[in-house]
Amino acid sequence: MTLVVEPAQPADFPTIADLTLQTYVSQGWAPPEYQEKLADVAGRAAQAELLVARLDGALVGSVALVLDGEFGEVTAGPHEAAFRMLVVDTTVRGQGIGEALVRACLQRAADAGRTAMVLSTDPRMHAAHRLYARLGFTRLPERDWSPLPGTDLLVYGRALSRTT
Repeated sequence: MTLVVEPAQPADFPTIADLTLQTYVSQGWAPPEYQEKLADVAGRAAQAELLVARLDGALVGSVALVLDGEFGEVTAGPHEAAFRMLVVDTTVRGQGIGEALVRACLQRAADAGRTAMVLSTDPRMHAAHRLYARLGFTRLPERDWSPLPGTDLLVYGRALSRTT
């Protein structure tokens, strides 16, 4: 099996939208008011670098890497990057795809001169929390936030270096 992480192409946007919506909605992580944002892949692409994971050519994961701008939401300045909407097809979880996507974000952010990576996550995303801990992220509870009433998000961060 061959895993490749690369920039998304516009032809990938419908698959990314389907995968993101299916993942978030099936897990109960997407209230109706957030589903439109999850489906707006072209909007994400205008504000972030979209990466996809392909396993033997099939798109099986994606993530939005934010190097600057408001889409980062939890970034505290130009030294920080963020990633959002990390998803992996449920049929191939546990094969290192999420880790490969996060590592690609870390390296690209470091290469762009960022010194820290931050992210926000739903408290129910336990598998993601284990991945983040394994990759050196720590909780930043002082930066936790609520984008919508009743939606409380946890913030994680880690330092970056050129050899991340």
